[in-house]
Amino acid sequence: MRRGRFERKIGHMHEALADADRRVVGTKQLLRALDEGKIAHAFVANDADLLLTKRVVDRCYDMNIPCTQVESMEKLGRACGIDVKAAAAGLLR
Repeated sequence: MRRGRFERKIGHMHEALADADRRVVGTKQLLRALDEGKIAHAFVANDADLLLTKRVVDRCYDMNIPCTQVESMEKLGRACGIDVKAAAAGLLR
């Protein structure tokens, strides 16, 4: 049963991140948008460099913004509709 919920959540992530006007991709852009208060939900890849993703996760925690871990950088990049891997991405408010 838990697996079904996870798949639905990932399906929702794909739909939301596919809209280029409502997302930011990349750690630097995400951190900048977080500082500007523009992010509603963040996503970080489990296989990304911990030094990069820890900054995003900590900032989200401090700002009480949901942050979801994604299985891989490749899957996160694909969800964003880009041809390269992505360590982090975020949905704009």
